[in-house]
Formats: sequence, C-alpha cells, structure tokens
Amino acid sequence: MKFIENFQPQLTIASPGRINLIGEHTDYNLGYVLPTAIANKIVFKLAKNNSKSQCNVYSVGYEGFSFDLNAVCKSASEWENYVLGVLSEILKLTNKVEGFDCIIESNLPLGAGLSSSAAMECGMAFGLNELFDLGLSKNTIVALSQRAEHNYVGTQCGIMDQFASVMSKEGHVILLDCKSLDYRHIPLDLQPYKIIMMNTKVSHNLATSAYNTRKRECEEGLTIIKTKWPKINSLRDVTLDMIEDAKDKLTQTVYNRCCYIINENNRVLEMAKALSEKKLKTVGKLLYEAHKGLSERYEVSCVESDFLVDFSKNYDGVLGARQVGGGFGGCVLHIVHENIATKYKQDCIEAYKKKFNLDLEVFEVKPTGGTHII
Repeated sequence: MKFIENFQPQLTIASPGRINLIGEHTDYNLGYVLPTAIANKIVFKLAKNNSKSQCNVYSVGYEGFSFDLNAVCKSASEWENYVLGVLSEILKLTNKVEGFDCIIESNLPLGAGLSSSAAMECGMAFGLNELFDLGLSKNTIVALSQRAEHNYVGTQCGIMDQFASVMSKEGHVILLDCKSLDYRHIPLDLQPYKIIMMNTKVSHNLATSAYNTRKRECEEGLTIIKTKWPKINSLRDVTLDMIEDAKDKLTQTVYNRCCYIINENNRVLEMAKALSEKKLKTVGKLLYEAHKGLSERYEVSCVESDFLVDFSKNYDGVLGARQVGGGFGGCVLHIVHENIATKYKQDCIEAYKKKFNLDLEVFEVKPTGGTHII
C-alpha cells in the first residue's frame, strides 16, 4: 500500500504480548496472577495528520479503516473495536486528542493466549498518550484499556493482561494482587531450562466463547457463599472449607469452578515462593496441577492442549506444561531443559501432526519489559 510505504512516523511504540506462568482466570475473581511480557509484540507507528478529528489506522495484513473523533462508535469488525474502544475511553478523560495516522504491525499470533488484545489496547493508549502529551499515568492506561475491552469488545476480562503489557520488567514475572493492584517483580531464573510455547492452532474467540460464562458461574458461587459470609466480596477471600460448607447449595459445575479458583490462587503464591527459592521441580509440579484444574474443574482446555501436556510427561527433561490464556485452544507452555529442547520440539511437531493433522507452531519466549517507545 502506497500510504504505508511513504508514511513518516513521529513516534514508534512497541507493545508486548504476555504469558502468565500460573494464575489463569483468577484475575477477574480478584485473585493472584504471575504474568510477564514477552518479546513477541505489536508495533505502532503514529503521526499527527494536522486535522482536528480525522483518524486513519492501517494494520499490515488487514484492511485499514478511518473514523472521526466526533463520531466514535462500535464497528462490526472485532479488531477495529480494540482501537475504537481505547479512543472512546480516552475521549472521556481528555479533549487533547486530534487527528492522527497509525500503522500497526504484529508478530503476535492471534487467538494463541498471548494477549494480542491487551497489546493492541495498551499500545494504542500508550502511543496516543505520548503523541498528544495527554499526561495519563501507566495505571490509567492499564485501567482504560481494560474498560475498552469490556465496553467495545465484550470480553469481561480481568486486569492481568493489560497490567502485564504495561508494567513488566525484563527477566522477571509480576506477582500481582488483582484486588489491591499491589505487585512485585520476581526474578524468573529457570536456567538450564527454557520456556517453549506451542501454538495448537486451535483458535478461540473470547468475546463469544465460554469465557464470560465462566465469570458468571464464579459470580453465582460467590452470591450463594455470601448468604452465610456476607463480608466476602470475591472468591479470593473464600476458603475450601467455606466451599465445602456451601456445597449442597451449589450445582456441581459451580462447585468445580469455585474449587479451581481457590486452588489456583494458592498455586500462584506457591509458585512465587518456588521461583524465589529456585525450586524448579516444584515449579513444574504446580504447572501440571494447574493444567489438571483447567481441564477437569474449569473445563477450558481442549483435546489438543491435553494431548501436548500428556505428551510432555514422557520426557525427563520437561519440568512441566500447561495451557495458557483464556482456553479452548491457543498455546501450551512447556519448561524444557536446554539439552533436549531441539529434539523435544521436533518430537512434539511430528506427534501433533500425526494425531491432528495440524502444523504445530513452536517458539521460545523470554520475559521482557512492558510497552515502551522504540
């Protein structure tokens, strides 16, 4: 496209995807998570275009679109809503944004559980904040990006993805309390192991999938538990004893969902301790336990993810594995000893192709810093 070839950006922003080592679906239950940004990212090239309100956004590999700041509204195209949602939220906070042009390029696989959505939202918000000197704090960028996903995309996500995309520190994971937003960075030293991601190529759409259903099931359980413990405000404050006491009032499904969340919160805290003490066998054990919970209690896994996790158990050099992201496909995280990493990746590719006739996408990730100016 001629516009892309001739475009002269005033500002270039990199916004990373993220992995969550452990703590899946706990964020919207105000629990604990342990994410970090990764090198796979979305790049935004931005420039003012000297108009008052005309905006033009082009994404390499997608059709471009234009809109007027005075008439921002939802689009029938999902990816456009990540941009439009951010603009809608920013315009509620400031009138300093004017016309701009933006080119977006990504090496983040969509639907892989690496939070390309949060990278899109946070990168756009961060870029506009810098381009127009809006004075928004990082915490404000995180919060408005989450609201954009709620209000324009329709996914009732927690705060983790946006927080990790903006706040990550190279070589660390973030132990984040999603209730208070207190956090601390913990060194992620897994040597001599590597983090290997395997994209099942099974896609999911969180806005229309069972993601929001899981959230409602957790809320149903909480409502029932609150009848006896009215001061409880989230599942993060519920104990297993409380769940057992309320079991006869819960459906089996809701009981399973609540049990998973409580156990997963405990696993996050155990994982943070294990990483601090470099107890790598414990790290692997917790990953396998987390996947079992996701598959059997929370029921957000799929046969492809289960296959890869089960396959990993045949190798002494694999510490642990689990599905990451919202579920129903996407990526499976493996922690693999460097001495067997090459052979293990090839064995997985061949076994997956034989089983499902799908080409497994395999890549290594390392913890990196959050959204920034290039």
